[in-house]
Amino acid sequence: MSLFELLLVAVGLSMDAFSVALCQGLDMHVFSRRKAAVIAVFFGTFQALMPLIGWIFGKRFERYITSVDHWIAFILLAFIGAKMIHDSLSSDHSAQKDSFSLRKVFFLAIATSIDALAVGITFAFLSVPLAPSVAFIGIITLLLSFSGVAIGNRFGIHLQSKAELLGGAVLIAIGAKILLNHLGILPF
Repeated sequence: MSLFELLLVAVGLSMDAFSVALCQGLDMHVFSRRKAAVIAVFFGTFQALMPLIGWIFGKRFERYITSVDHWIAFILLAFIGAKMIHDSLSSDHSAQKDSFSLRKVFFLAIATSIDALAVGITFAFLSVPLAPSVAFIGIITLLLSFSGVAIGNRFGIHLQSKAELLGGAVLIAIGAKILLNHLGILPF
């Protein structure tokens, strides 16, 4: 696998994390570099760990992982998205604090990186150099996720009261896209 191909894989894997980071930025009332860095580190770390796990256990668990990865991602993203929508409709936005929590970021990081397990399985079959590949994927995801939070926050200033509602809807849409793509209903 060439460096360019690896870059395409890394950017492709990072797109879900970028989109979710964008939503997290929309949900922040005031941009926090610390929170953006935490989100980016979680997303980058999980995006690097999942191909590593996939590579290590790929041959042994391939049929189990690929048959449910899309369902796990859909359920996690739909649940978190529905909670964001519920919170946006049932709370006073003038007094609302950011809904940032490490638990939420943890589950989002897992949900957006599950598809990377399949990439790890593929890496095992293609004899891709593992350490530089997972490091590259993690760094690209970290950078794109931090940028996503910053960009999302910039737009969130203009959308203030609707940011959490929009973010929740986007998370549900991403989960649905992952599910429909894996079921063969969507070609992209």
